Amino acid sequence: MSEETNGQANGSVPEVELIIKASTIDGRRKGACLFCQEYFMDLYLLAELKTISLKVTTVDMLKPPPDFKSNFEATPPPILIDNGLAVLENDKIERHIMKNIPGGHNLFVQDKDVAQRTENVYSKFKLMLLKRDDNSKNILLNYLRKINDHLGERGTRFLTGDTMCCFDCELMPKLQHIRVAGKYFADFEIPEELEHLWRYMFHMYQLDAFTQSCPADQDIINHYKQQQGTRMKKHEELETPTFTTSIPAAIRP
Repeated sequence: MSEETNGQANGSVPEVELIIKASTIDGRRKGACLFCQEYFMDLYLLAELKTISLKVTTVDMLKPPPDFKSNFEATPPPILIDNGLAVLENDKIERHIMKNIPGGHNLFVQDKDVAQRTENVYSKFKLMLLKRDDNSKNILLNYLRKINDHLGERGTRFLTGDTMCCFDCELMPKLQHIRVAGKYFADFEIPEELEHLWRYMFHMYQLDAFTQSCPADQDIINHYKQQQGTRMKKHEELETPTFTTSIPAAIRP
């Protein structure tokens, strides 16, 4: 079990611990769990605002330590621990951040338009990984285009305004998976013409909340290899972790 900490623990702010899945490659660094990254980003933003002190712990689910097994049995991360209370289910973690973590309510913005435009993009990506044909690629592309058009219409840095909210913490990890795994498995690339989407990703790549929580490319790829029952090649275990955060040269931030 390895640990990362953001923000100094002190008497004035509560310490919140987030347990996340470790890499399935080395069992130590951050794994490629979308929910783990989403809540990591939510809490990191609050730690930056100094409403909490955040401790992040990675757990190797292939070899969980005895204290994890005795405390949580077979419950997989993410797990939130706040003042001794363990919150175990994703929807309950979200609600707890919104209602109980200082400052958390500010992250949870209501926006039906954003919710509609972003809700199906990941399922279309999973379908594309399964089929890998032109039709499934075009369907995914149409959903990305809707998000691109929304960003163009709003003219804001993020989905609902110029500050990040829960929708950004949910969407950006998915976009990273689409970018890295889409290219690897299906030769799918986000077109340069979606310039508002690329600009959005550029802004996200500048933020510690994203870069500190982002898994390595190798972990994202291995995540889907495991889902597909494909064995990892030995050399992937030896690779130095890489992080794809470039944007096309033609895109002006």
